[in-house]
Amino acid sequence: MMSATVELRTVEGTQAAMGWAGGHTVVVDRPEGKAGGMGLGFNGAQMLALAIGGCFCNDLRYAAEEMGVGLGKIAVSVTVNLDGKPLLATSATMTVSCETQDGSDPRKVIDKAGEISAISNSLRRGGPVTIEVA
Repeated sequence: MMSATVELRTVEGTQAAMGWAGGHTVVVDRPEGKAGGMGLGFNGAQMLALAIGGCFCNDLRYAAEEMGVGLGKIAVSVTVNLDGKPLLATSATMTVSCETQDGSDPRKVIDKAGEISAISNSLRRGGPVTIEVA
């Protein structure tokens, strides 16, 4: 089994949070004027969309390598829809475009990436999220 851990802490002088894993950082905040938000970073829905799309970009490269296909440019757009109270992500739509270096149809690589995509598959299947008090 693999695991990944990130840390988040309040950014001094704001109500935003800085998240990090290793040497990589990201700022998470609410839109300006919403619950003390200052619009300093991504909101939760944007972070979810980035996780879905970022994972898929990596999976395209993994799938292509496994298939022996060279990839050029990749473009991924993700829309996360939210609804209800409490607000829940109800669906996500990903639009994917990529170029193969030999000019072949990239559909097989895109399909393979969809099969192996950890974030997309995790969301489809669901799983528990446990909250523990420190």
